[in-house]
Amino acid sequence: MLKSKKIEIFAPNTDSNLEMPFIAAGIKAGFPSPAADFDEVRISLDQIVVKNKSATFYAKASGNSMIGAGIADGDVLVIDRSLEPADNKIAVCYIDGDFTVKRIKIEKNSICLVPENEAFQPIKITEENELIIWGIVTYVLKKI
Repeated sequence: MLKSKKIEIFAPNTDSNLEMPFIAAGIKAGFPSPAADFDEVRISLDQIVVKNKSATFYAKASGNSMIGAGIADGDVLVIDRSLEPADNKIAVCYIDGDFTVKRIKIEKNSICLVPENEAFQPIKITEENELIIWGIVTYVLKKI
């Protein structure tokens, strides 16, 4: 486990093979069909969210700077370190000795880390900053 003031990072336990029932046909958000049978398949969430086992980590988000992107305090992030950083991706970044989760905004001559909450200011990266794009967020798991 890697821990900072903003985020705790954990490696997934993909050896657990905990399989749960899964309704592959989907669940309608409208009126249910009285004739719908539930064909049950069993899956592990790791099979869905972990694409690269050696490069995937889970982290618990802290704070609300990314609430507009659907990431709230306490949500679990799935982070893939094998993905390349790109404009508009949400990334876990290590900047000046601390982890943060922000949207990457790449412009002609600059990079900004942009929050998804108007109460927070973007972080414009300068030559004085130490920045490592640690990984790209691929999924958010949340309690509703």
